[in-house]
Amino acid sequence: MIIPMQPIGFIHSCFPDKFGIPRQAGLVAEACATLELLPPFDMPEAVRGLEDFSHIWLIFVFHAHLDSGWKPTVRPPRLGGNKRLGVFATRSPFRPNPIGLSAVELTGIDLEKGRSVLHLRGVDLLDGTPVVDIKPYLPYADALPDARGSFASEAPDRSSLRIDFAPQAQAFCHTAENIGHSRLETLIRQVLENDPRPAYYANRPGRQSFGMRLFDLEVQWQIEGQRILVVSIKKSIP
Repeated sequence: MIIPMQPIGFIHSCFPDKFGIPRQAGLVAEACATLELLPPFDMPEAVRGLEDFSHIWLIFVFHAHLDSGWKPTVRPPRLGGNKRLGVFATRSPFRPNPIGLSAVELTGIDLEKGRSVLHLRGVDLLDGTPVVDIKPYLPYADALPDARGSFASEAPDRSSLRIDFAPQAQAFCHTAENIGHSRLETLIRQVLENDPRPAYYANRPGRQSFGMRLFDLEVQWQIEGQRILVVSIKKSIP
């Protein structure tokens, strides 16, 4: 059976690389993005009434994993990467059909020259992600307080990590609004509080150095014990 499907639009997010993306939507409230709809789906009529919903579901394609194939079992990061579960018991991107689902906050809709651009908050989406459908989030049906969540019944505990900024990194954040990156420090803090490292790094002793990209910036940071130090922030070299 052939099921025809095409992108209705593409995501423009603050995450140009996979490393640093939160593992679920909503964990990093300051992670903003836009969804630019493509013709003919960009007609204002197609989103009429959507502005009355605070959140929406995005059905998207894990486009960075199209050539990776699928795996019957995977190692969820929440289990430390030490235990395998069936792929259908996880949200791993290595799926038979690389389809993802995210509930994100809708903060606005721009209708310009007959086109539609959705403004989103709390995203967990790679820049350039193809979106294949949008559905309104319905609190009475989509929020089930008595549901069981197995190994991920609650959000990760972020209270144990201390985030500090070196003086030069702090200074960069203070001037970032001048280059179009307001609330940059808050975004970095929220990303690092969720510990974006692969699970197998958690038990490694000593200082570890990492780099990640946000927008067009390179963020360098180190972790030692329960302390993360943001060492430097600078413009990426094209």
